[in-house]
Amino acid sequence: MRSARASAIACLALLSVAGCATPAEEDAVQIKLNDVDTRLARIEKVVANNSLLELSNQMGELRADLRAVHNDIDQLNHALDTSRKQQRDLYADLDQRLKVIEARSGVVSGGAVASSGGAGGAGAAGAAAAAGEAGGAVAGGGGGQTAVAGSDTAAYQAAFGLLKNSQFDQAITAFQQFLTSYPDSSLADNAQYWLGEAYYVNKAFPEALAAFQRVATQYPQSRKLPDALLKVGYCYYELKQWQEAHDTLAQVVASYPNTPAGKLAQSRLEKMATENH
Repeated sequence: MRSARASAIACLALLSVAGCATPAEEDAVQIKLNDVDTRLARIEKVVANNSLLELSNQMGELRADLRAVHNDIDQLNHALDTSRKQQRDLYADLDQRLKVIEARSGVVSGGAVASSGGAGGAGAAGAAAAAGEAGGAVAGGGGGQTAVAGSDTAAYQAAFGLLKNSQFDQAITAFQQFLTSYPDSSLADNAQYWLGEAYYVNKAFPEALAAFQRVATQYPQSRKLPDALLKVGYCYYELKQWQEAHDTLAQVVASYPNTPAGKLAQSRLEKMATENH
């Protein structure tokens, strides 16, 4: 009896020990699993944070690039506005000068001019327009004026018509051909001046400068001299040769006061002063 009781007690003890070991082992495994989960979560968080940081950096770079593009666009718009204003000023100046010439010569919309000195009618209307613009070279008539051959006046009138129609490249070629073909024409000084104007409106400022300077050197008695000197100053201004521009414009003011050229020269000098040139 005692032996059986002892055996039963021993079995219960063994069962008790076996039953206690299983939860302990399970707790250890769970702890390890929890640790692994924690470490994985930490790694995932670090990776996520790095991705967000990289994305944030990329966004910052994109914003900086966008600001730079906006700045470039603003500069281009400003340059475009400035260029448009200069172009409008050039056209307005040319148009004003053409109107003055037309008013002096009596040019009307049809292209005819009144004859001078009781000539009793000019030849072709186009030739008379060109001659009238030249100032005194008209066909026929008395008063000691020299008749201008139809060939040079026709060529001049054709070149001048191209200029009035804003066909500046063609006008340049036409005036160059005129000066080559008729260097001794009484219209040569005018052709030389309008060649400079065509270059100027085309913004070919070095070529315009040379053309206007040639008016002064080759035709010092020309009626176009004040305007040519004014445009010499304008060309120097466009070429950013400030001292030459200032000296030339000051010469125009001093030599031709109270004239359109003198007033325009004074206005440009005042503009240069406000620009600190």
